[in-house]
Amino acid sequence: MTAGALDGVVVADFSRVLAGPYATMLMADLGAEVIKVERPGSGDDTRAWGPPWHQEQATYFASVNRNKRSLTLDLQSPDGLTAARQLVARADVLVENFKPGTFDRLGLGYDHLRAQHPGLIYCAITGFGRSVAAEQLPGYDLLVQAVGGLMSMTGSRSDEPVKVGVALVDVITGLHATVGILAALAHRSSTGVGQRVEVNLLSSLLSGMVNQSAGFAAAGFVPGIMGNRHPSIAPYESFPTRDQPFVIAVGNDRQFRACASVLGHPEWADDSRFEKNPLRVQHREALYELMCAALRERGCNEWTTALSEVGIPCGPINDLAGAFALAERLGLTPIVDTEGVPTVAHPITLDATPATYRRRPPKLGEADEEWLAALLQSDGRS
Repeated sequence: MTAGALDGVVVADFSRVLAGPYATMLMADLGAEVIKVERPGSGDDTRAWGPPWHQEQATYFASVNRNKRSLTLDLQSPDGLTAARQLVARADVLVENFKPGTFDRLGLGYDHLRAQHPGLIYCAITGFGRSVAAEQLPGYDLLVQAVGGLMSMTGSRSDEPVKVGVALVDVITGLHATVGILAALAHRSSTGVGQRVEVNLLSSLLSGMVNQSAGFAAAGFVPGIMGNRHPSIAPYESFPTRDQPFVIAVGNDRQFRACASVLGHPEWADDSRFEKNPLRVQHREALYELMCAALRERGCNEWTTALSEVGIPCGPINDLAGAFALAERLGLTPIVDTEGVPTVAHPITLDATPATYRRRPPKLGEADEEWLAALLQSDGRS
């Protein structure tokens, strides 16, 4: 098997649910040895988050835990803590997303560990940071989407803000955690010194809202709900056709001229209301009505073909079955087999050190027999 980019890196993964496990799975796919520490008896909460199920395992758990080994430790017991400390002694990276202060009280906080393990990279994932006020707020994705402003601009009506259809804040935070850990590994490779890496859901969301956050930070602009529209570009939204809705994403004036021509109205491009993007944004309602009238004359597939031929980004609003079918048609191989468990492919392609799919998502405690005895023995116990 081809060597992974992170071969030889050992990750002690004390994280649960989504943000942390997503980060550690990405590293595991790239070759890291990830030991997932779970509560005895029940394990990670997501083991019970179903349906849907695959072979009696929650697909939620499977989505972020392939290529890992599961080790059950009771961190409230002396033996459990001892084994945890010995695991950390073997690790290059520790990842945890407990409530701030929890690992400090257990003697597993960064300040406790860095003297003994100066090369350790310690990644803490929290909901809102480590301040006293932040400790009172539970770090749930839905809560952060609400208080972090994302729901205030998501939905179709101002009286009914809605969340994004997946736990997007957790995913963004997991990606940020991965970037931080890789940066720390690069720093350690040249200095031999580890460091603390901290990410939190709120900061990750504020960064991940990019242009919307920048509009407030630089101009004090507070966006509202716009449905499928874009605050700065038009036409850039969903439209009806004769049979089903689809989206058009016109990004510049040249594209708009081509779009207007395909729709049978080249004169729109010279209309004083529409000739430049800021004008189209200003007059988006009038433009929308004109485009709807034209688009209802033909079906979605016809329009998608005609517009795509002149370089206009457009396409149907797929469900997941349609999305995976599209990826298959494009040769992206979106689903991979991991020891009999279908999982979604790693999104990064590396030609020299590609992601690998070595182990199915682990059964709870399947590494206990191998690891517990070794960890306790290394502490001088038999």
